[in-house]
Amino acid sequence: MSSTFYVEILTPERKFFWGDVEAIIVKTPTGEMGILKGHIPMVVFIDTGIIKIKKDDKWIEAVLSEGFMEVKRDRTVLLVDTAEWPDEIDVNRAQAAKRRAEERLLRRMNRTEYIQTKAALARAMARLKVKGIK
Repeated sequence: MSSTFYVEILTPERKFFWGDVEAIIVKTPTGEMGILKGHIPMVVFIDTGIIKIKKDDKWIEAVLSEGFMEVKRDRTVLLVDTAEWPDEIDVNRAQAAKRRAEERLLRRMNRTEYIQTKAALARAMARLKVKGIK
């Protein structure tokens, strides 16, 4: 009996990933969550961060922005704003975005600006982390 399940990762622009996998680990507001075949059905909010995908006994990583994940016993679908493989990430651009967000956090801002700046910082940091840069 197979221990794999079908996963799809969709963004508004493309079908980012699809196929049978052994496991995934995603970031949620309450921490990391692992999904295996036969997981209890649920819908979960996905936080900006790294997704780890175990396929053919190897782990691969990508960066996801916020979205939702629907888990069924034999299928999981993630709907996210953006998804990027490590080779799609421009390190210089990510480092510049991180610096800008950190500088903005030092200024006074309203709640909306603060939330947007924290989200920009989280995206930049996830991009750098998946590239192995702190």
